[in-house]
Amino acid sequence: MTANELRRLYIDFFVKRGHKEIPSASLIPENDPSVLFTTAGMHPLVPYLMGESHPLGQRLVSCQKCLRTGDIDEVGDATHLTFFEMLGNWSLNDYFKKESIGFSHEFLTQVLKIPQEKIAVTCFAGDESAPRDTESAKIWGDLGYPKEHIFFYGKKENWWGPAGTTGPCGPDTEIFYIHDKPDCGPNCGPACGCGKYVEIWNNVFMEFNKDKDGNYIPLGRHNVDTGLGFERAFCFVNGVSSVYDTELFKPIIDKISELTNTKYEPNNYKAYRIIADHLRASTFILGDDRGIAPSNVDQGYILRRLIRRSYRYLTQMNAPANSMANIAKVVIEKYKDIYPELERNQEFVINSLNREEEIFSRTLESGMKIAKKYLENVQNNQLAAADAFRLYDTFGFPLEFTQELATEYGVSVDADGFHKLYAEHQEKSRAGAEQKFKGGLSDDSIETRRLHTAAHLMLAALRRVLGDSVMQKGSNITPERLRFDVSFNRRIEPAELAEVEKIVNEAIADAVPVECKEMPLDEARASGAIGVFGDKYGEIVKVYKMGKWSNEICGGPHANNTGELGRFKILKEESSSAGVRRIKAVLVQDK
Repeated sequence: MTANELRRLYIDFFVKRGHKEIPSASLIPENDPSVLFTTAGMHPLVPYLMGESHPLGQRLVSCQKCLRTGDIDEVGDATHLTFFEMLGNWSLNDYFKKESIGFSHEFLTQVLKIPQEKIAVTCFAGDESAPRDTESAKIWGDLGYPKEHIFFYGKKENWWGPAGTTGPCGPDTEIFYIHDKPDCGPNCGPACGCGKYVEIWNNVFMEFNKDKDGNYIPLGRHNVDTGLGFERAFCFVNGVSSVYDTELFKPIIDKISELTNTKYEPNNYKAYRIIADHLRASTFILGDDRGIAPSNVDQGYILRRLIRRSYRYLTQMNAPANSMANIAKVVIEKYKDIYPELERNQEFVINSLNREEEIFSRTLESGMKIAKKYLENVQNNQLAAADAFRLYDTFGFPLEFTQELATEYGVSVDADGFHKLYAEHQEKSRAGAEQKFKGGLSDDSIETRRLHTAAHLMLAALRRVLGDSVMQKGSNITPERLRFDVSFNRRIEPAELAEVEKIVNEAIADAVPVECKEMPLDEARASGAIGVFGDKYGEIVKVYKMGKWSNEICGGPHANNTGELGRFKILKEESSSAGVRRIKAVLVQDK
């Protein structure tokens, strides 16, 4: 079975069961400050899971490109990836547990022909937030799954969401493929992590909304959100032991082999897989229609980390200059028919990778000088944890890279101390992120709605002042402020910003209604509505029109009238990355 065949099998299976296909959304979330990247297929659907009507109805299906960095240190084994595709189907207050579980069982066993005895499932054990999910367990049992293949776990294993710090969530039932290997012990099961059980599908029953205070409030509606890991499913149906041994990675692996003049074999699996995974992820980030350049903040920092880690491994394997760009071309060729934005943005992808390689080669050279100084002056034949961590934090040296260098000097590294400092660093970063990324798509407070509406007016004003080539490249909205990125290749002058501010405030003073209409995409474009992000829209879209001021395709949420917004004020304009300017603004409610 080919990758394209599996995608179509899944989509067509659910279309035949009343679902409407929706295209993959951007990897960069729209108006959502709670996460850096789209982490699941449900992420772009949060407003609809919260109760807004979707223009295509209550049953949806898609193949969504996703990126998660939580398992970045696990990349190199047989299954973990940073970028991946997620096959998903949704019920927006339509069917619930029985139908959802039945669909999953039927697709796996009858369409993909996975033997039922190779499948195990888990259900939520219950706690103070929600009761034990005996209903799902009974459904699985009625389908013929024995009790020894049905496991109960707590929130850590069987509760999904929210995608950010707040939003829709609920208990889930997860589906696992059982490998042919002995149990690791008496408590062997899907949660033990020994590798016998590998998760392939997660059916989330979204009945709750987690608020900013950590409370789980019933949504008052029954939603189903499922995610089937495309690469893992593709691996199992083709009978291979690693996602890297499928057609998705073979051309990438072959290109790495050609560039490094080495063979892909067990002693270098980890290096090959990290390079393949990280450069595939980097290509998709850069190739997104909201593509961003490497930087030291937010998504740009994650991207820089992925690129530089790839470069380090390629350097160790004596790859020639511009190898990253050559690998990216292979990724683009492999995926361009499914994700045409990659070919559309190929020049940006290649130029960004080559530029980052040039910058990091100098940084790496500086880091090697510092490392040499540290290693020549160690005490007690061990490199101090603080020195090893500085090499990691400042120059991007992973611990294993520093340990390899230390071996050449006949000394060891305080690895335990390093891991302690790394854990402290992660905790600080996590705490900072929780403060920084407040709100989220599930935050439909009046303040957020007003700022979202102001973002439409500002984009229209920017295009009027600077030209129609200006397009949105991303936004980040909290109840307190608006951050907005646009494509523009120079500083926006103070006089130009003042004119933008003036136009937006004129639109607010005009007090026109914010009208929403659902229409076919072609009709929307013919009406003059701007569609900011390429191929992300479905066949029916929502268009928000504000008199003569703004006409834009969007999903919401918005204010009812521009007169509600208050006074619009731009606080700051700065560079976000190459060719992208960032504007920060607020709405002031004059008394």
